[in-house]
Amino acid sequence: MADENIIWPVKTREIQNWAMDSTYWNDFEIRDDDIIVSTWQKAGTTWVQQILAQFIFDGETEGMPIADISPWLDLRLPPLEDKLPDIIAQKHRRFLKTHLPVDALVYSQKAKYIYIARDGRDCMWSLFNHHHAFNDVLYDAVKALPDFGPVIERPRTNDVRQYYLDWFNDNGFQFWPFWENIRTWWEIRALPNVYFLHFQNLVDDMEGQMRKLAAFLDFSIDEAKWDKMVHHCSFDYMKANATLSTPLGGVIFDGGAKSFVNKGTNDRWRGTLTAEDIAAYEARAIDELGAACAHWLETGEFLDGQ
Repeated sequence: MADENIIWPVKTREIQNWAMDSTYWNDFEIRDDDIIVSTWQKAGTTWVQQILAQFIFDGETEGMPIADISPWLDLRLPPLEDKLPDIIAQKHRRFLKTHLPVDALVYSQKAKYIYIARDGRDCMWSLFNHHHAFNDVLYDAVKALPDFGPVIERPRTNDVRQYYLDWFNDNGFQFWPFWENIRTWWEIRALPNVYFLHFQNLVDDMEGQMRKLAAFLDFSIDEAKWDKMVHHCSFDYMKANATLSTPLGGVIFDGGAKSFVNKGTNDRWRGTLTAEDIAAYEARAIDELGAACAHWLETGEFLDGQ
């Protein structure tokens, strides 16, 4: 398909909440070789950023504050004016993070986009730990920001099933809508500068996915450094060096950055959610996303023709 026949995404709205401000992208100058990593959240964003750092810096990432080098651009902490000069000054190939749906993002035809997703139930088991680890540094900082509506509050339950049900019944309660994020990215999955990746794909075959990502992004791999690159992306390495890959260095979490890099596993909801809970989720996924996308979101497998 010739580029002139492609229908490229166009920004149609702003999203401003306690965490994100989509206007941060409006005047941001995207470079043609920029890499944008996107997800709803708790789906492997940090893991993919760690992988990309290996390609960009040829595996020489020991002691490198990757979370600072690859910031969440639309995060309101710190404000754009504080982080923008450092981003502009970067000479290496930039890799940035967003949690916005496509229609709230200024989209570049030249940049490369990596979208990572994970079954919503797995996301919520991870988010339960994430949210419970937030400390006063985060809550006080959010309250001090200009008012964009309801601010995040401490979890109202220590029961993980109830926490999940609150999210399921209130469209992303305390955070931001889940289904629309998945849906907007799924709609553009065929664009030539978009790469779709599932968390389970990384769990099952990280090395294979790393090589596919490198090919998509036009990186040549130095095979002499491959083992080092893979080691730097292992769960044990990232857990041991969590401060370097965690937003704001982990100061917003009780227990520090190691609370952010938690389990890295799926299916922890099995045995806790009831059969009715599971059936309701699966029906909702099909209703919100369609059968093909719902299947991919649950398994990481594309149906034929998708």
